[in-house]
Parts: sequence; structure tokens; C-alpha cells
Amino acid sequence: MSYQSILLFIHVTCFAAWFGTVLASLFLVKTLESRLTGTAGRASEDAMLLREFIKRETKVADVAFTGVIISGILLASFFHGWTLWVAVKSGLIVLQVALTMGYIVRAIQPLTYPCTPETFRNWYKLFAISLGMFALVLVVTFFML
Repeated sequence: MSYQSILLFIHVTCFAAWFGTVLASLFLVKTLESRLTGTAGRASEDAMLLREFIKRETKVADVAFTGVIISGILLASFFHGWTLWVAVKSGLIVLQVALTMGYIVRAIQPLTYPCTPETFRNWYKLFAISLGMFALVLVVTFFML
């Protein structure tokens, strides 16, 4: 097996793990929605569960993201070269992180529970941003590179 194959495997696996953490968070948020927008009785316990999950999920996502970046740099440096499309893909990943983190700081961190269903929709807007950017990166990677 060549080094390029190993790096590509690591790159794709890390990207999938990063994507998977976002989907896992989406499923948990959807599961807890009725409890976090309901009465205050269980909302504090469920909010604590959500915060703990997000804290652990972020650790996994950070490792996966770091793996994507390092393996991508190594692939570009040793095998593909620094082409325009590598720069485009890199720019899209940077944009994804910036949009996601910006929206988290602006709309997700200020949430307190229980909240209204309208306010809770901020979570779904976050997932729309993140999953939309994942889709854009994949379209560029598989259909334009």
C-alpha cells in the first residue's frame, strides 16, 4: 500500500468522522427538542446533558478536523501539488469553520433552556449551515477536482 493511499484513507476517514459528529449532534438536538422547549422541570437536566454531549463531541470533531487539515496538507505537498482546486477546497473548509463558529457564538451560546420553539430553531439553522458547507466541499471535491 502506498503512502498516498494511506494519507487519502486518513483524510477521508477524518472528514467522515467530522461529518458524523455533526449528524450525531443533530440527532441529539432533535431528540431533546420537546424537553428543552417545554416546562422548566426537566429542561435544566436536559440542557446539562446537551452541554456535556457538545463538549465531548467537540473534542472528537477537533481531532477529526485536525486530521483533515494535516492529511490534506501532506497530500497537497507530496502528491497533488498546490493547485487552484486545492486552494478552493481549503478556502471552503476555512469558510465552513468560520461560518459555523460565528453562528455558534452569535446564536447558540446565548440560548437558555427552556426556550421557545422559535428560538430553538437556531440549532437547525446551525446544522443547515454546517451540512450545507459539507455538501459544497464534497461537490467541489468529487465533481470539480
